Amino acid sequence: MEPRIDVRKFVCILLILMEQNTDSPTGQKYKRIILKLSGEVLRNPENGDPICPEIMRLVCEDIKELQEQGIEVGVVLGGGNIFRGLAGAENYGVDRTTGDSMGMLATVINGLALMDCLEKLGVQVRVQTAIPMDKLAEPFIQRRAIRHLEKDRVVIFVAGTGNPYFSTDTTAALRGSEIHAEVILKATKVDGVYDKDPEKFPDAKKYDEIPYMEALEKRLNIMDATAFSLCMDNKIPILVFSMKEPGSILRAVRGETIGTLVH
Repeated sequence: MEPRIDVRKFVCILLILMEQNTDSPTGQKYKRIILKLSGEVLRNPENGDPICPEIMRLVCEDIKELQEQGIEVGVVLGGGNIFRGLAGAENYGVDRTTGDSMGMLATVINGLALMDCLEKLGVQVRVQTAIPMDKLAEPFIQRRAIRHLEKDRVVIFVAGTGNPYFSTDTTAALRGSEIHAEVILKATKVDGVYDKDPEKFPDAKKYDEIPYMEALEKRLNIMDATAFSLCMDNKIPILVFSMKEPGSILRAVRGETIGTLVH
C-alpha cells in the first residue's frame, strides 16, 4: 500500500522553498539599482585634483563585480569635484542658470571618465545625457536605457535632468523611477545618516534605518526635497553609505547592514 501524501504539508514546504529562492543565486538583495556618486567622491584627497585615477579604478572594479553577478547598474554622477552651480553663483558671481548648466557639463566629464575606466576593465557601457550632444553620448530614452540594462550594460546618466535648479540627487530619483530601480545607493564620504553633524558633534547618533516621514519630520539632510519626494512617492528606498571601505557597494547590494536605509 502506497503512503498517503499530506497535501497541506507538501504545499507549505513548497511555499517555504519558493520563498527561500526568491533572491538571486549570488545572494543579492537587489536586481536593478541606481548608484549615485557625488563628484567629491572622485576627488584626489592628497592634491585636490578633480579626478583621482586610483579612486576611479576602485569604483569601477566594484561596478564590474556587480555586473558580473547579474546586477543591472545605472549610475548618476555629480559634478561638484569640477564645478557646482550654486557655489559658482555665490563665489564667482555666475548667473545661477548658467552655473547650473556648467555643473551639468561637469557631470558629463565625470561620466566620460567613468565610461573610459569601465571599458578598460572590459565592461560594456552606455552614456546617456539629458542634454543633446550626439558626438559624445546617447540622448536619454527610457526604453533604450532599460534595454541596455537588460543586456548587461552599465548605463551612466549625465547632464542631470537637463534643467537648472535641479540637483543630481533629483536626477538619481527621477532616473531610478523611470527605469524601475529597486533601490538608490547614495555613496558619500559619510557612513550613513546622523541626527546631527558627526564632524561637529561627537555624540551624534547614527540611524541604521529610518522611515521617510520621520526623516522629513527631523529635517535630516539626506537628499533635497524634490528628490526625497520622488523616492517617497515611488517607494524607492535610499541607502546612504560611505565609499571609504573597499567592497562597500557590493555589501550594500547584498543587503548587509551598512550605512542607513531610508524607506
